[in-house]
Amino acid sequence: MSAPSLRWPRTLFMRLALILALGLALAHGLSYILIMSERREATVGLMLGYLEQDVASSVALLDRLPAAERAAWLPRLERRTYGFSLGPGDQGHLPDTDHARRIADAFMDAIGKQYKVSAYSVPGYPNRVQAHVILSDGAQLVIDMRPAGLPVSNWLPAVLFGQLVLLAIVTWVGVRLATRPLARLADAADRLGPDLKADPLPESGPQEVARAARAFNAMQARIAGHMTERTQILAAISHDLQTPITRMRMRADMLEDGVQRDKMNRDLLEMEALVKDGVAYARTLHGTLEAACRIDADAMLGSLVGDYQDAGRAVTLHGKAAASIETRPHALRRILGNLVDNGLKYAGQVEVLVDPPAAGELVIRVRDFGPGIPEDELEKVFEPFYRLEASRNRDTGGTGLGLAIARQLATTMNGVLELGNHPDGGLEARLRIRDLGQASSYP
Repeated sequence: MSAPSLRWPRTLFMRLALILALGLALAHGLSYILIMSERREATVGLMLGYLEQDVASSVALLDRLPAAERAAWLPRLERRTYGFSLGPGDQGHLPDTDHARRIADAFMDAIGKQYKVSAYSVPGYPNRVQAHVILSDGAQLVIDMRPAGLPVSNWLPAVLFGQLVLLAIVTWVGVRLATRPLARLADAADRLGPDLKADPLPESGPQEVARAARAFNAMQARIAGHMTERTQILAAISHDLQTPITRMRMRADMLEDGVQRDKMNRDLLEMEALVKDGVAYARTLHGTLEAACRIDADAMLGSLVGDYQDAGRAVTLHGKAAASIETRPHALRRILGNLVDNGLKYAGQVEVLVDPPAAGELVIRVRDFGPGIPEDELEKVFEPFYRLEASRNRDTGGTGLGLAIARQLATTMNGVLELGNHPDGGLEARLRIRDLGQASSYP
């Protein structure tokens, strides 16, 4: 079983924080290593300087003392890094490290001119050096040099840890200040829904941030202007077409051939409905939305299904929401109406099923018992003017805008509309609506 690989953080905030924190910690560690190395070098230099003075004085003192008194003075002359002993000492090897050679040279400079001195490294201790000295009376004296760095204060680890914590805090604050404008920009882009009514970004902060905010606000205003212009153009076309359509219907009524008169009237009705559906779809894109309000979901669904049943249509309702939801009721009713109408058109029988709300989300399923839709066509049917049936007869093919309008309206309600073939046959539309009174978004 292979070891799990390290995963790179997905957010820019965590990536920048990790890079800066690791970089600063590494720089802090290198600085500490360099400082300690320089301190060690300074300590060695001081130690060797004192060594030449103290050792020369100590050896001269021991040389002038009677042989019987020398052993008593040895503890008095001992220091933290070196000591004295009488006797031949340990037989080692010539110094083979820079540090050991510097110590040996210091011994030779301090006492090598007055006494016979030989320096050896102690086996197992590369930087430990013993100097074997022959005193004036022929006695053997050993100077055992044990290098040691300056002691580290007990508070130093706490200070180092505190510095690392301070670096982490400063990194977190700096990265947060740097990435917060990007987060605001992303939030503004998410809020820029079909209604195009999101509040503009504050054009403040660093020059780059303010420039990005101005560009985003200008883009939002341009999009809103283009959408408004498109809707106005479509509305004007629809309005201007009413007059020639009305004249054509009047002329069609004057035809003596009843068959041709009926065909002409159907074509004109289809043209009029197509123009109205096009304007309705453009308005949903533009975001001409009603205000959200809290409604009784069960009452609204019961009223919708009751209207179909009163008209003699095979529509049934199953399940209860047993809760109110803040949404746009007319848009919701139109979505469900489009779904039910499609089901009745192709299957003749429709079931509306309600799942109990969970986490502020209401799920409504509209199922028919028709032939269903091929899997590769389930998303295409949401495209404007896309029809599964090649026929241009509105009674069978329609305009191809019903589902497109339904999905667009669902988006304006912070919802999701999906289609799927039911395991037991037929097509099922699933509408998930988030309570607009609760802040949430779909992935």
